[in-house]
Amino acid sequence: MGESHHIVPVWFFVGVILLIYGVLILGNALLHLSQPPTTVLGELRPEIWWGAILAVIGGVYIYFFRPGRS
Repeated sequence: MGESHHIVPVWFFVGVILLIYGVLILGNALLHLSQPPTTVLGELRPEIWWGAILAVIGGVYIYFFRPGRS
């Protein structure tokens, strides 16, 4: 009867998905860094920025909504 059930917040899983997507996008962008951009504002390398932003937001979500945190 002394069982304790912990509910894992859905935001934790959202953070995991954002972190995975961010790492994949950032890794792909860094892999193709030597290729010249083909779009008008391609020299700004938006894929690097978005990958980093997604990874940071995912890390923040994982930190604040991790299971077992009171």
